[in-house]
Amino acid sequence: MAKTVKKEVKEKDPQSDIKILKTKKQYRMLFGFLLVLLSIAFLVSFISFFVSGNGVGYGQADQSAVDAITDRNVPVENWLGKFGAYISDLFIYRGFGVASFLFVKLCFLSGAFLLLDLPIRKLKNTWFWDLFAIIVLSITFGFFATTIPELGGTIGYELNLFIQDYIGKIGTLLGIVFAIVIYLIFKIKISPDAVKTFFEKKHADIKDDLNGLTSTESGTDYNLEEFAVKEEEELEEPTLKPSQFEINKEALKPTIEHASEINLEPIIKTVAPTPTPQPQVIETHDEAFVIEQAADEDVIEENLAAKLVADFGEFDPTLELSNYKFPTIDLLKEYTSVGITINQEELEENKNRIVETLKNYKIDIAQIKATVGPSVTLYEIVPEAGIRISKIKSLEDDIALSLAALGIRIIAPIPGKGTIGIEVPNKNPTMVPMKTVISSAKFQEAEMELPIALGKTISNETFVVDLAKMPHLLMAGATGQGKSVGLNAVLTSLLYKKHPAEVKFVLVDPKKVELTLFNKIERHYLAKLPDTEDAIITDNNKVINTLNSLCVEMDNRYSLLKDAMVRNIKEYNEKFKARKLNPENGHRFLPYIVLVVDEFADLIMTAGKEVETPIARLAQLARAIGIHLIIATQRPSVNVITGIIKANFPARIAFRVTSKIDSRTILDTQGADQLIGRGDLLYSNGNDLVRVQCAFVDTPEVERIVDYIGSQKAYASAYLLPEYVGEEGSSVNLEFDISERDSLFREAAEIIVTAQQGSASLLQRKLKLGYNRAGRLIDQLEAAGIVGPFEGSKARSVNITDLASLDQFFNNEQNND
Repeated sequence: MAKTVKKEVKEKDPQSDIKILKTKKQYRMLFGFLLVLLSIAFLVSFISFFVSGNGVGYGQADQSAVDAITDRNVPVENWLGKFGAYISDLFIYRGFGVASFLFVKLCFLSGAFLLLDLPIRKLKNTWFWDLFAIIVLSITFGFFATTIPELGGTIGYELNLFIQDYIGKIGTLLGIVFAIVIYLIFKIKISPDAVKTFFEKKHADIKDDLNGLTSTESGTDYNLEEFAVKEEEELEEPTLKPSQFEINKEALKPTIEHASEINLEPIIKTVAPTPTPQPQVIETHDEAFVIEQAADEDVIEENLAAKLVADFGEFDPTLELSNYKFPTIDLLKEYTSVGITINQEELEENKNRIVETLKNYKIDIAQIKATVGPSVTLYEIVPEAGIRISKIKSLEDDIALSLAALGIRIIAPIPGKGTIGIEVPNKNPTMVPMKTVISSAKFQEAEMELPIALGKTISNETFVVDLAKMPHLLMAGATGQGKSVGLNAVLTSLLYKKHPAEVKFVLVDPKKVELTLFNKIERHYLAKLPDTEDAIITDNNKVINTLNSLCVEMDNRYSLLKDAMVRNIKEYNEKFKARKLNPENGHRFLPYIVLVVDEFADLIMTAGKEVETPIARLAQLARAIGIHLIIATQRPSVNVITGIIKANFPARIAFRVTSKIDSRTILDTQGADQLIGRGDLLYSNGNDLVRVQCAFVDTPEVERIVDYIGSQKAYASAYLLPEYVGEEGSSVNLEFDISERDSLFREAAEIIVTAQQGSASLLQRKLKLGYNRAGRLIDQLEAAGIVGPFEGSKARSVNITDLASLDQFFNNEQNND
């Protein structure tokens, strides 16, 4: 009988985490308060050390008491008693002297930062320079005040003697001056420009006083500045006008020098053409000599975007739903039997059979290690030197036979390791609940744009990926192997992490039952076409319009990125939040759009190229503007997952399939045919394959989440996509003048009559046209009566049977004209 050892996996309790955080905060506040009190104690004891009683400092009077600190009969004069006498003697007399007062500042600041829950690392620079100042001041006072040792302290005095023994008094003095200069340059930020500006300002103030005095005494407008007009103009540099969208640091400096110049009343300026500055003519006594002074250009004193941010703060896209609450983790079901069951007897038995099977083929193993996962155990083996890897790889079926297990998969070698992996399914696989991956720190602390928690790997680690980096995801697998649960896991992850203002979903559900639950969050998270009732698309005919509408949205977003001079949606939104883009020019906050198609094969069967073309366009171009695609199919054949689709979907998820051919169609390699089903998947994004047990989220859990979100305040409607009018809208206006027909009208008519198929896609292929021109040709052919009206996904009927009848049609038209 197998001895089963249960490995307890303790889940993190959110309440316990909150208690720990509260306790840490309490200790932090207590320690901060203690530091503030300690700084006050230092200040009191240091002051009383220097305050004299009868001409003698308390510090000198208390020196004898410090040596007998344990004797309660010895009196002290320090205001803080024996403790104050001891610490003042330690820091001032035996330590750094007067410079010890800087310790008061450091203790107080550190305590205040802890009390106010501010990051203490911000004090790193202050601690460094204050300690530097303490040492420099101690040495300086020890050098100049040898008769009063309290000023420099014992450390300052001894350091002076030590330094003077090597470089003498003059060298010590030069060293002190150099240290003071270092402090002034790097801490006080004194520079020659700052000194020059200071003296120039003083010089200007003196000139202003002289001018005022002269004008007051003479009673005229004459002042000294008129004598230096030309001289100052030659010295002035041209003033650069800062851009409206760039921060000019010099322009942000205050230029008002007198309080009387400040006007607190708001001034509303109307936008008008900037007048050309007119030169000012200065009159002189000589009429033949004219002095012309050029007028100064207008200067914008403050960057407009920076002013808006200072006045109103950054733009917050979540403001309209500022009270929105994310779903709580307790909405997800908690399963009692969670944890990996380690059966030591099973592991030992499998290890022995692997070693025995390889030994039968003369393959010796130097080392073997087992890593137990939720549904699969990975056996890592290190073969002896000289063993060919391909020889072990060829024994896959033999090892599976010896283990009597389904789904043996050999990884030879494991990427990044010098070992060969053999994945063996567990006899009692463990389910991975969605609650365990959502509540994991790896997901909660993920700094990703669109984080998705797929499940757990073989090493029992939560597997989190970023949809924005994929940038599109292809999911495939046989019926009943976990695709729908995988889609629900993806959508649940995004609902737990992203605000309704940050992401929108376009859901396509041909089966009509898989994604219907998400109807309740239509006004929160879903996007749809205008004038449509349901946001979740179940009619394949409407999918074409939606996909083409997404292409229009993509083109519009690229135009916005071009105007904003940025490369991707992240940079654009950051610029918009910083109020550097004007909404009056069409700019807006762009949410991510995630298109989810539950059964792609059904769309290809009913709509064909009309679906594949916009899908391929979006897959190739939509990454930078935040439109990401997730496509799922249960038929991974080459006519569904075409080369264009595969080329633009580098990230792929393969659930169990029935043949190696299907596995190669999805992953370009075998392995998906050896999975065990029930959520067992292979994730590929490039060359590496990762085996993951998909997290299980049940329908009642999804219902609770969408009910929780749907009960909150929502937007007025779903996110509206751009309106797209396809071929079904061509019957609105069919009045075309013959003279306005396209130059390719007759050639298009011949192609349509020859093929007996009236569709715009046919004209696109044959004439190599764009979609818009081909659509106009179809409209003109319909107006002429050559093809019939639009009939949904079917091709239009052709009313002319052959080319001879078509020639007769054109001849009749010419005769009528």
